[in-house]
Amino acid sequence: MNKLQSFDDFVKVHGVLLAAAGIPQSLYKLLFQKLSSDTFDGGHYFQIEPIEDGRQRRLLFTSDFIAKHSNLFLVDHAWTFRLSDAYKQLCEVSGLAERMAALMCVDVDLDSATEEAGEEDNSKLSAVEIVEREMCKVKEGRDDTRWLELEELDIDDDMLVSLDLPSKFPNLLALSLCGNNLRDVEVVSKEVTRLNNLKALWLNNNPFLEHSNSEAAIIQGCPSLEICNSKFTSNYGEWALGFCGGIYDKDNAGCAHQRDHPLESVTSLDLSNRSIRNLMNKAFNPEEITSLSYLNLRGNPLDQNSLSDLLQLLKGFSCLHSLEVDIPGPLGESAAEIVEALPNLSLLNGVNTSNIMESGKSVVDSMLQPRLPEWTAGEPLTDRVINAMWLYLMTYRLADEEKIDETSVWYVMDELGSALRHSDKPNFRVSPFLYMPEGNLAAAVSYSILWPIDDVREGDECTRDYLFGIGEEKQRSARLTAWFHTPKNYFIKEYEKYKNTLQSIKIASPVQGSSITSSLCRSDGRALRVYADIPQVEEYLTRPEFVITTEPKDADIVWTSMQIDEETKKATGINDEQYINQFPFEACLVMKHHLAETIQKAHGLVEWLQTTYNLETQLSQLIGDFRVREREKLDNLWILKPWNMARTIDTTINSNLSAIIRLMETGPKICQKYIEHPALFKGRKFDLRYIVLVRSMNPLEIFLAEVFWVRLANNTYTLEQHSFDEYETHFTVMNYRGNLNHMNTPDFVKEFEKEHEVNWLDIHSRIRNMIKSAFEAAAAVHPEMHHSKSRAMYGVDVMLDSHFQPKLLEITYCPDCTRAVTYDTEAVVGGGETVKGKEFYNYIFGCLFLSETNHVSQL
Repeated sequence: MNKLQSFDDFVKVHGVLLAAAGIPQSLYKLLFQKLSSDTFDGGHYFQIEPIEDGRQRRLLFTSDFIAKHSNLFLVDHAWTFRLSDAYKQLCEVSGLAERMAALMCVDVDLDSATEEAGEEDNSKLSAVEIVEREMCKVKEGRDDTRWLELEELDIDDDMLVSLDLPSKFPNLLALSLCGNNLRDVEVVSKEVTRLNNLKALWLNNNPFLEHSNSEAAIIQGCPSLEICNSKFTSNYGEWALGFCGGIYDKDNAGCAHQRDHPLESVTSLDLSNRSIRNLMNKAFNPEEITSLSYLNLRGNPLDQNSLSDLLQLLKGFSCLHSLEVDIPGPLGESAAEIVEALPNLSLLNGVNTSNIMESGKSVVDSMLQPRLPEWTAGEPLTDRVINAMWLYLMTYRLADEEKIDETSVWYVMDELGSALRHSDKPNFRVSPFLYMPEGNLAAAVSYSILWPIDDVREGDECTRDYLFGIGEEKQRSARLTAWFHTPKNYFIKEYEKYKNTLQSIKIASPVQGSSITSSLCRSDGRALRVYADIPQVEEYLTRPEFVITTEPKDADIVWTSMQIDEETKKATGINDEQYINQFPFEACLVMKHHLAETIQKAHGLVEWLQTTYNLETQLSQLIGDFRVREREKLDNLWILKPWNMARTIDTTINSNLSAIIRLMETGPKICQKYIEHPALFKGRKFDLRYIVLVRSMNPLEIFLAEVFWVRLANNTYTLEQHSFDEYETHFTVMNYRGNLNHMNTPDFVKEFEKEHEVNWLDIHSRIRNMIKSAFEAAAAVHPEMHHSKSRAMYGVDVMLDSHFQPKLLEITYCPDCTRAVTYDTEAVVGGGETVKGKEFYNYIFGCLFLSETNHVSQL
C-alpha cells in the first residue's frame, strides 16, 4: 500500500487506534500533520529539571499558556523491547545502557558528589588527628567538645581503647562511631559507659551489632542515653526531642543540665522511625512543647500506650494542626476516627481533614515519597538500568485481525516523556500510538502522544496519571507502591490478617457419596462411538470396544480439547446424554488462581503449595508478605504466571517489588513464591508430569497412571540475577522451545536415587497423597463440579524442593500426551511392566469408561 496521502485515509486506517488512545477528535488533524512531517516540537514548550539531588527529573511548562485539548506533542520511544531481551540488548546495543542510565538518573555513583566535595577540604583526617584537633580546641578554651563524629575511620577495638575518649571529653553529649570495625561488645560497652553525660550514641554499621543484645548492654550501662543507633531509648527526654526538633545539632549540642522549658520554641517535630514504644513522657507534653504544630509519628510501635491515652495526649497540643501517622497503626485503623478525636487537625498525612470526613476514607496518605532508584558504587550500568527501569516502563501488546501477540512489548519514552511525574490530578495525558504510514503493521512506528487535559500556565509542572483509568476497585492505592513508598504497616497488617485466616482453616473432609461408576460396555457388544478432535486419540485408540466417529452429535463419548459450553452444544448437536471429557467448574483446578484459592479454602496453608497470591485481588497481602520477608531478611524471589496460559508464556521471575506490580499490566496473574532451592538432577532443574484420571467427583474416584515422565532444563541451575531470563535454565518444558532432551523415567529414577541417596517410592507416596488432597479440595469446595456424564484426564505438574517435599505447580486440562504415545516405558511403580506408548489411550479409555485398572492405581 502507498504512503497515506490524505487525512481521511489516516483516520480510516487508524480509527480504532485513535479511539483506544483516547485522543480528542479535535486533535486528529493536528496529529496527522505532525506524524506526516515527523514534527517533535516539545522542546519549544517544555524544560526538563533535575530534582531529588539529581536522582529524578520533572517536566516544566515554559510557554505562556496552553489550553485543555488545544495541542498535542509527539514523544519518541527511546527503547522498545521484549522483556526476555532487555539485558542482552543493554549489553550489546552500543550506547543504549549509557542513554538509559542517564535518562533514569543512575549514571553517577551516589557517593561521588560527597567524594568530590571532600576533595575541596583538607585530606581526610585520621581518628587520632581528629581527637587531637578537638583537644586543642579544649585547651585553647575555644570549645568544650560535646559533639564528636568519628565515622568510617576503620577504628577497631584496640584503637577505641587507646583514644581514651571519656578522659579527654568528659562532657561529651553526642558521639558517632558509625561505619567502623568495632567487634567486641564488652570493649565497646566498657568505653562508652564511662561517658557519664552521653545523650546520643551512633554505632550503626559496626560488626559487633550482629550479636544479639549488643544494644541492650550499652543502653543498660548508660543511664543518661536517650538515642542509641538512631532509636530512642526508654530514657528519652528533652534532649532527644530537641535533637529531632532541630534545637540540638553538631553546632549546638546543649549541655548536661538544660534551662527550663527548652522545647517551647519547637514547632515541627519529626519522630518517625525512632522505635518509640511509650509516648507518655514528661518531656513530650503540651506544657513543654507549647508551640508544636507539626508532628510525625510514623514507624513507631507505641505499644505501651492505649489508643485512648494517645489520643488524649495529642488532643492537649492546642497548636497541633498537621499529624502524620501509620494507618492502620497505634492511633487506630480509620483516618476519619482520628480526625474526629483530634478536631484541631487540619492535615492528616498531608490530606485536608475536611476532605477526609467528606470521603469517609479509612486510609489516607497523599504525601507519598517517590521510590528513587538505588544502586551500589561500581555496580554495572546494565544492572542499574534493569532495576530502575520499572519506574519508567510502559507497555502495549500488538494484534492484527488474526490474533493477539502472546508477548507484550515494553518501552521507555524519550527524555521528555520520561520526565513526566505522577499526579492523581494530572494536567496531561499520554497514550501509546502505532502509526502505520503505509497502512499496515509491517511498517508501523510507535510513538507516545502527549496532550493537555487541563489548562496549563508557565512554570507549572507537567504530570500524568501513572494509573490512568484504574480506581480503588482495581487496587489503585496498592499499585502505587511500584513508584512510591506506601505505608508498610498497612500492608503488613493486611498480610497478617490473611495469613491468620488461612491458618485457622481446618482440613476439609473428603466428600462421601453412595454410587460408584460402572462400565459403559454394552451387553450387545456394540462399540462405543468416540468423537475426538485430538489426532493422537484417533490414531492410538484401537480397542474394539471403541470406534471413532467424525460427528460429535453421533458420539457416545466426546473427547475434545476445546471448552464445551451451551453455545458449543447447540452448534455441534452435543446433548446431555453424551459423556464428555471435562467436568463442570473444573476451572477451580485448571486455572492457576482458582487452583490456589480452592486448596486454600479447603486446607488453609499446606506445605505442598507455594505461597500464592492472585494479583487481581490480593496485591495488598502480597506487598505485606514481601515487606515482612524483607524485614526478616528472607529470600524474596517470586514467579509470576498468567491465570490461564500454558508453556510458560508471559511467565517471569523477579525479586523487584516494583517489577512485580508493573507486570500486572500485561494481564491477570498469580504471584507465587519461587522455589529457590529445588531438588536438582545432575545440577539441572526438573519437574514431573503425572496423569490423573477422574471418573467421579462424588464420591471421589480418581486414578493415577503408573507412567509419568520427567522434564529437564537444559542448563545448569543458578540463582545468578541475569539467569532468570534464560528459559533453558529456569524452565523445563522444551516441547515448544529449546532443545528437548528426553530421558526414560526408570533411568532418571535410578540415577536420582543414587545421586541423592533416597528411595523414590517414599517420594512417590508423598506425591500421591498431595495429588489426592488437591482433588479432595475441589470436591469439598465445589460440589457442583460433579456430573454423572463427565470423565476426564488431567496433567499434574510436580516439582521437588531440596528436601524432596513435593510442590504442586499446576493442573492441566486435556494435557499434551506426545511423550506418552511416543515412548515405551517401564513402570517405576505398580507391577513394573513395560507400558507401550501406542497402548496409552487404550488403557486411559479402559479406566475411564470400562472400569479397568490396567497401568493405573486408585488414589
